[in-house]
Amino acid sequence: MPQAEQATPPRRREKSLGYRLGLPDLTGSTRFVAVNVIDSLASGLVMAFMVVYFSQTSSLSLVTVGASLTLGYALALPAPALAGWLLDRKGPRTVVALGNLISAAGFVSLLVTDSAWQIVVTQLVVQTGASMYWTSSSALVALVAQDHDRTRWFAFIRALRNVGIGFGGAVSALAVAVASTTGLKTLVALNVLSYLAAAWLISTWRQNASPQSADTTRSDPVAPPKASYLSVLRDGTYMRLVAANVAFVLASMVLSILLGIYATDTLEAGAWVAGVLITLNTALVATTQTLASRWIERHRATRVIALAAAVNAVAFGGFAVLDLLPSWAALAGLLAAVVVYTLAEVLGSPPMGELSVMLAPEHARGRYLGVFQLSWTVGGAIAPAALTWLLAQGPAWPWLFLSAISLCTIPLVLSLERGIRRPSAPEPTDQLATGPADNTDTLEDHLS
Repeated sequence: MPQAEQATPPRRREKSLGYRLGLPDLTGSTRFVAVNVIDSLASGLVMAFMVVYFSQTSSLSLVTVGASLTLGYALALPAPALAGWLLDRKGPRTVVALGNLISAAGFVSLLVTDSAWQIVVTQLVVQTGASMYWTSSSALVALVAQDHDRTRWFAFIRALRNVGIGFGGAVSALAVAVASTTGLKTLVALNVLSYLAAAWLISTWRQNASPQSADTTRSDPVAPPKASYLSVLRDGTYMRLVAANVAFVLASMVLSILLGIYATDTLEAGAWVAGVLITLNTALVATTQTLASRWIERHRATRVIALAAAVNAVAFGGFAVLDLLPSWAALAGLLAAVVVYTLAEVLGSPPMGELSVMLAPEHARGRYLGVFQLSWTVGGAIAPAALTWLLAQGPAWPWLFLSAISLCTIPLVLSLERGIRRPSAPEPTDQLATGPADNTDTLEDHLS
């Protein structure tokens, strides 16, 4: 079994190039980082690949393929709840490994799927595996992160995911453009191998042997309170965070749902414009996310999220007025709006992910993250229908809607500060230096 490596002391880290670039301490985390890269690449393949793959490898119509994939996605909506339950019982490493194995099984079934009901089952399996991974990934980041660079870890993983998903989507698009049916199935087989590799890497990865990074069943003499999803739903503070995240989920769907059709049909720009803007967004997130974490970690997480919501509102307001401008000004405005939109993404993603973990009690963290992940799955399910319906009512309506809910998110997020109970901190002692008081101090650092 690999030996855990010791983390670099914070004072020494401050002198390193990685620290100045906003990177976390990566000591002993090579396999963990590799797992995130693999899963991000595979996610990019899933999102851009499934419809075209089944259209080319089966005799079914495009409408049937789309309906089957939608039904399979809908059946997988409860998967985060299952993942949260397992997370509380088995820990994040086990659930992430299981999610990768389930995804591998789903992609194996792609090779033999040629009917509508088989597509439904395949999509159900693939989405279940993906939901198990995404539900557990934040807990896994909390497992590897040290108190002094937790924000940096969330920013770093966000940058990795953005690059991986973008690159995976590019690879799948290239494969669809130039490959035969055999070539497409070869790509599926490679994806199966990548998921199996990720499952092995996370299963054999060990981090520093400390209370913060231990991924084992608890042996505390005092049993923790009973965890249930009902207790999560009764937690008003956390549910406000989940509600706020729905606005960011809908905002995140802009690139994949609205941007292309708005640029080509409404603004009458070339089809290549959307591709360039999406590439710009990916490049900006990849190159600025960790650098931005240096600023983010010095401010309250709630205030940064509120700022991100305000920036989103400005970006969507900019998108809404582009139809009123001359064509040359509309293209320049489109570029500017995407840059502002990307700034909101860079600011909001790390603190939102961090608060989803830090506001969850340790004994029920899995269930809390399961509910948080539901905001992504439900938002992802309703966004295509809602945003395209609004666009059909007029080119400005989806942007005005997104701008309005972004503004509504600001007071919702700021109200989290009042909902946090701040117990009086005891005098630190050697016995308590690495105990539960650490979690309280970290939470207060972000919310007060």
